[in-house]
Amino acid sequence: MRRFNIATEEEIKKGLTTDVYFERTKKVLEKEGVSKKVFAEVTTQKFQWDDNWGVLVGVYEALNLLEGANVNVYSMREGEIFRENEPVFQIEGDYLDFGIYETALLGILSEATGIATRALRCKIKAGAKTVLSFGIRRMHPAIAPMIDRAAYIGGADGVSGVLGAKIMGIKPSGTIPHALVILYKNQVEAWKAFDRVVEKDVPRIALVDTFFDEKTESIMAAENLEKIYGVRLDTPATRRGDIGKIAEEVRWELDIRGYKDVKIVVSGGIDENEIERLSKYPIDAFGVGTAISKETVDFALDIVEVEGKPVAKRGKFSGRKQVLRCSECGRDTLVIKGEKKRCRYCGGKTEELLKPVMKKGRIKIDFENEKAIRERVLKTAERLSLSKNLNNRDS
Repeated sequence: MRRFNIATEEEIKKGLTTDVYFERTKKVLEKEGVSKKVFAEVTTQKFQWDDNWGVLVGVYEALNLLEGANVNVYSMREGEIFRENEPVFQIEGDYLDFGIYETALLGILSEATGIATRALRCKIKAGAKTVLSFGIRRMHPAIAPMIDRAAYIGGADGVSGVLGAKIMGIKPSGTIPHALVILYKNQVEAWKAFDRVVEKDVPRIALVDTFFDEKTESIMAAENLEKIYGVRLDTPATRRGDIGKIAEEVRWELDIRGYKDVKIVVSGGIDENEIERLSKYPIDAFGVGTAISKETVDFALDIVEVEGKPVAKRGKFSGRKQVLRCSECGRDTLVIKGEKKRCRYCGGKTEELLKPVMKKGRIKIDFENEKAIRERVLKTAERLSLSKNLNNRDS
C-alpha cells in the first residue's frame, strides 16, 4: 500500500495515469495493424465565467510529458491569454504515439490554467492592492508546487507554499496561524515570540481575531509590536458580519492612535467578486485560498485531421487552425492554418499565437522563469483590456 495516493513521474511518463479506454484503443489498433497520422488540438468550448478569456499554464509540463514521443507540437506560449474555441495546444503524429497521454495532458493543462485564470481575475479586481495565494491547504499536497506556480504566473503577488516558492526562487508569504496564539494563550506573547524568532526580513503582520474582536486586537498589536507592518483579519464567516465594515473600523482606530502606516490584510472566503465589493474599503491586501486553488478549465483534446484530411466529431471544427492576434487592437481571429490576414476590426497586422515547440519528440523552446512569465501575463492583460477586447472574437 502506498503512503500517499499519488503517481510517480515514471508512472505518468509510462502512461499509467490514463483512462482505461485509451489502453484498450491502443490494444485494438496494434492488434489490427492500424497506424494513422493525425492532427489533434486542445480547446475549451465554454468558460464558467461570463467574460471570455483564460490564462494558459501547464505547457512546460505538457511538453515534458510528450518528450521522447515521435510527435510535433504547436502551442501558445506559457502564460498566454486565450479565448473559447481557440486551439491552445496541437499535436501531430501517429495516434499510437500519444493517445495514451490524453488523460494526463488534459489534467495538466486544465488545472494549472484554471488556477492561473482565477488568480488573474482576482488580481484585476484588486488593482494596485496585493493578492496572496493561500489555497494549497484545500488541495492534495502532491500538487502544492503546481498550484503556487500557476497562481503566481496568473498574477498573485505571493504564495504561501514553502516548496512552491523555493522552486520558483521567491520567498513564501504568510503570517502566523491561530494555533500559535492559542498555544501561548495570549495574543501579545504569541506576536512577540514571532517577532523575536522569525527572520527580520519577514513583515510583522499580526493575526488579530483569535480571542477578542478585530478592533481590540489590532490596537493591542500596534501598541505592542515595535516594527509592526500590518494586521490580518481572518474571522470565520459565521462571526464576522461585514468584513469591509470591520476593516473600516479597524482603520479608524489605528489611524486615530497614530498607526496610519499599519496595513490591513483580509483573508477567509475571498474571491474576485468579494475583492471587487471590498475595493471601496481601507483594505491593503487579500489572502485568497479556495477560490484560486479549486479552479479548472474544461479542456478537451480532439482529432481534427486524419491522414491529411480534415475530420472532426459533431460540434467541433475540422482541420488545422491558427489563432491570429492583432498587434494593435488585441482582437483574435481563428483561421485555417496557413492563412494570413490583417485584423478585420482595425486593419492592423496580426501575429500567430500557435508556434512550433516540439519536433519529433524534442523540445524546441527554452523555458522562461516564473517571474518573467508573470510579468508578461500582467502586461498582456493590460494591453488587451480584458473586460472589453476579449469578448470580441472573429471565428
